[in-house]
Amino acid sequence: MLYIVPTPIGNLEDMTLRAIRVLKEVDLILAEDTRTSKRLMQHYEIETPLRSHHAHNEHGTTPNLVDQLGNGATMALITDAGTPGISDPGFYLVRACQQANINVTCLPGATAFVPALVASGLSSDKFFFEGFLPHKKGRQTRLIYLSELPHSFILYESPHRLVKCLKQLAEFCGADRMACVCRELSKVHEEIETQTLEELITFHSEKPKIKGEIVIVVEGKGKK
Repeated sequence: MLYIVPTPIGNLEDMTLRAIRVLKEVDLILAEDTRTSKRLMQHYEIETPLRSHHAHNEHGTTPNLVDQLGNGATMALITDAGTPGISDPGFYLVRACQQANINVTCLPGATAFVPALVASGLSSDKFFFEGFLPHKKGRQTRLIYLSELPHSFILYESPHRLVKCLKQLAEFCGADRMACVCRELSKVHEEIETQTLEELITFHSEKPKIKGEIVIVVEGKGKK
């Protein structure tokens, strides 16, 4: 059995009781960064062995992991924060397990885009999750596509590219399009700002240094 286990995006209290139990009971925990995950393990007194499994080594490590799972091992896959497979490693191993008829179950839990969407105050009956935009090739194509969507769309962005991303969104969507920037969700310095793209550009341009993980929610075309 392979368990997909979400981990907190910030506040350590966002671990579920089931997630803690599973991490204690499995034979091995596959972690995106073992150094980051050790802090979580220590907090919940989880002593299960950790092994590195991330986007740069998953093609090489997956066949051996599938063999071990096929021989009766139980494992849990976690990432640094949130749900594996959502803009994080996970898909490749899950697909390989399914092809080998190994049971996979995903626990419900923390992910950044859901609280960002709900707290934004923008329409959430239908939405589109884009994740990270391409840095260069294909970026303009994606921005054109997103700008025409009739429902809210969601982006992940790094803090040092936030203002640049907002300016590009204003260029393609219009400066008066409503949007929300969520930063440090679930943490002490959580910040949620819903304004026009033009106002958000001004707000974040005046900050000396932007820190933390960023989620951007943009209203759909024609939504007011």
